[in-house]
Amino acid sequence: MDQTYGNFRARREATVWQRLNRILRVLLVLAVWLVIVSLFVPPYKRLVQSRAEIDNLQQQVNEQQTLLSRQTREVNMLKTDATYLETIARDRLDLMKEGETIFRLEAPRAAKAKTASSGRR
Repeated sequence: MDQTYGNFRARREATVWQRLNRILRVLLVLAVWLVIVSLFVPPYKRLVQSRAEIDNLQQQVNEQQTLLSRQTREVNMLKTDATYLETIARDRLDLMKEGETIFRLEAPRAAKAKTASSGRR
């Protein structure tokens, strides 16, 4: 009977050590995983931030290209189209032809402030 008790105790101690070894392995794998994650998270954050900055700059480039094409078209029309030149000159100088009636519509103040602030950029 002592022999079976000894075997039981030896098996019990072996299973305890096996469990501790499993726990140790799991903790070791978890520690390695945390080290790997801690090495790759900061560069990934910089990558995401850089991509957001690139998107923002690309949007600004697109806006500037649109503005450039609009202004280029206006310059070409001012150089080549006499009717357009006359219309713009009369509008900016507040002149009118004989018998012509001009109606001016004022933009709301909020829209004026918005256009004024976007024009200053």
